[in-house]
Amino acid sequence: MPCSLQIVMGPAGSGKSTYCQAMQSHADTLPRRKIHVANMDPAAETFGYNVDFDIRELISVTDVMEELELGPNGSLVYCMEYLLQNGMQWFQDHLDEYGDDDYLILDCPGQVELYTHIPVMRQLVEALRIWGYESKMVGVFCVDATFLTDTSKFLSGSLLSLTAMIALELPHVNVLTKCDLVSEETVETMLSVESATQLWDWEQNQQEGTSVYSISDELEAMAQEEELQCQKRPTHDLSERQTIAPTKKSKWSKLTTAISSLLDDYTMVSFLPLNINEPESMNHVLATMDHTIQFEESQEVYTGDGPEEE
Repeated sequence: MPCSLQIVMGPAGSGKSTYCQAMQSHADTLPRRKIHVANMDPAAETFGYNVDFDIRELISVTDVMEELELGPNGSLVYCMEYLLQNGMQWFQDHLDEYGDDDYLILDCPGQVELYTHIPVMRQLVEALRIWGYESKMVGVFCVDATFLTDTSKFLSGSLLSLTAMIALELPHVNVLTKCDLVSEETVETMLSVESATQLWDWEQNQQEGTSVYSISDELEAMAQEEELQCQKRPTHDLSERQTIAPTKKSKWSKLTTAISSLLDDYTMVSFLPLNINEPESMNHVLATMDHTIQFEESQEVYTGDGPEEE
């Protein structure tokens, strides 16, 4: 039987490798848990986790740059396409070493091209489906928690996550990494507000110097104001939401308005915060992944509060 898989993705510098290391280390503190990690990024250099197998055994960006004189991005794309054309047997042989009780994390490259107009990762996932991993894998998209303090970055991170979700068609969990670098209050406040338009309004007020309240107070006030306006002017079309927005929204570009409306109206992207320094946070994220792929469904959940029951 195939092993359970986490396919870890995200922009460069979003904390993918740190996530893999933290998950592997955390599993070592739990009973009956062991997490294996494989590197699927041919441009990677060093790791903080124990590597079970490494795509650089097959091909690496450094070798391609030297031999073909390509740039870093072109070399990375070449490596991943080489894997699909010449290395799938190598990949399958490594996966076959794991059994149904094993748990494997694939640390994947972060270049967005691989998830958009170059269907490399989609084809890789399709191969995994053919090999029997259909119900045994979950996509994990990492986004830097500092994105929450900049609305433009939040929108960009959300769109990247949505792109990967649509392209791969996998059970998908968005993880907000590096929460230990952002205040807990900021993370909680931002995640409690499920509206990109409200976040953008607050940022605009900050830039214009018109905001005298804390972010939580201002977001609450804007939400109440929008609710009152909606009650006065009921709408029957999602596009009509733009007509009840504050006047300053007319300064937005049409693209930003459309993106914000898409994220708000359909609530297509949500985030799961992760603080690698807090065992409870690690437990919660790992339990979410386990539930998504139904790993060890019949076993009791170990909370870490006491000794394991026999």
